[in-house]
Amino acid sequence: MAEMVYDVVIVGAGPAGLAAALYTARARLRTLVLERLIPGGQIYNTDRIENYPGIVRVDGPSLIEQMQKQVESFGAELRTTCEVTALEKLADGRLAVQCGPDRFVGRAVVLAMGSHYRKLGVPGEDEFRNAGAGVSYCGTCDAPFFRDKEVVTIGGGNTAVEETLHLLKYVKKATLIHRRDQFRAEKVLVEELGAKAQEPGSNLVIKYDAVVTAIQGQGHVQSVQIKNVKTNQLIEYPCDGVFIFVGMMPNTGFLKGTLELTDQGFIVCDCAYLRTPMPGVFAAGDCRIGAAMQLATATGDGVNAAMMIKQYFRDPAWWNKPVTDAGQPFGW
Repeated sequence: MAEMVYDVVIVGAGPAGLAAALYTARARLRTLVLERLIPGGQIYNTDRIENYPGIVRVDGPSLIEQMQKQVESFGAELRTTCEVTALEKLADGRLAVQCGPDRFVGRAVVLAMGSHYRKLGVPGEDEFRNAGAGVSYCGTCDAPFFRDKEVVTIGGGNTAVEETLHLLKYVKKATLIHRRDQFRAEKVLVEELGAKAQEPGSNLVIKYDAVVTAIQGQGHVQSVQIKNVKTNQLIEYPCDGVFIFVGMMPNTGFLKGTLELTDQGFIVCDCAYLRTPMPGVFAAGDCRIGAAMQLATATGDGVNAAMMIKQYFRDPAWWNKPVTDAGQPFGW
């Protein structure tokens, strides 16, 4: 078993991890980024990004390519196809990250594994999985691409209701499909949704007790197959796009029993400084509690974690101090 020592080990090469690596590498900290697949995370599958400040339009692969080049130009080391299986606090206070037969030891670790969208698992979902083809998991990101079109949205929680209400500002018509006869979302959101559906000439349709069983089309989405869960009746419902809002799954399985996780698997941390209960371990991006699940906020998390690492190295006792505005921005 090989053991390699770094100042900072970053788990995940999505926007949060790469942003953290940029700042730690520029601070001349020996930085290693571990990625189980290829750099980019969820954003790599996005064909058009129009809500990243300062960039009018870019595709996910191009943005990640530039981020990776920038990070590596300052000396950060990036290892791909390296799946982390364990995190351990050593007796000397350092942290060990296990990846296959190799162990990487660091003075600090940034957990930036991101999350993945919970899928419906129906035919056509993978085939049309990007905004250009018609399947999306983010209304905030992709609503403008469906301007004056007819879409189907799926889900019953807060995100499904909020994102559907947002889509209504752009689309010609949105049909929200929910498998039950009442929503799980907060009452105030449900009331707003119901009021919108009752407006004269509303562009919102709600179908209860229904599920989507297939997404269909030639080259792009043209319809969905809807099944009534009470009668089993099937109908083909025309649409130009499908938005799936059935939850997010953080990529934190290897942390069970090591760090405190929510019931859904998100890392519990101090959302101001991104400190976890384990000294030296920070959480950044979509895998932590309270994340906004946006490219810009994930990148900001990475920067914040890197800045807090410098403070931790300067004063290890800071880890247990309460959140305060004293000393910010710590002389970065």
